[in-house]
Amino acid sequence: MVLMGISPVISPDLLDALYRMGHGDEIVLADAHFPGESMGVRVVRADGLKIPQLLEGILELFPLDEYVENPLSMMDAVKGDTLDPAVTESYMAAIKKSNPKALDPARIERFQFYEVAKKAYCVVMTGETAKYGNIILKKGVVPIKQ
Repeated sequence: MVLMGISPVISPDLLDALYRMGHGDEIVLADAHFPGESMGVRVVRADGLKIPQLLEGILELFPLDEYVENPLSMMDAVKGDTLDPAVTESYMAAIKKSNPKALDPARIERFQFYEVAKKAYCVVMTGETAKYGNIILKKGVVPIKQ
């Protein structure tokens, strides 16, 4: 499916989920290792796609929540592990194309991240293989043009 103004990385199922989300709802863009199917929420498959591609496509369709401290969250490294700053940098480059003032994502402890994901509107399972590559977006209010 290809529509004008909608990135071809946005599948019909993902478009449906984005449309049905309300402001303040969260969507998890999960790496290929994430236990998305066991979160108990709607799962949308985006196999083979990397998260920066999806960030660009999704954030053309809705704004991030401006009424919270940070509408972006990522899983923090577990004790003894390290984060690859290139992952955050690539995500932020994609995010800043539509949200130039966006702050780096808040970091959430692994099991707390899972609890937040269980309350998300949906989990998008991607082909992302970057370690700690999961990110949560909080949808803002979509302006209506009169």
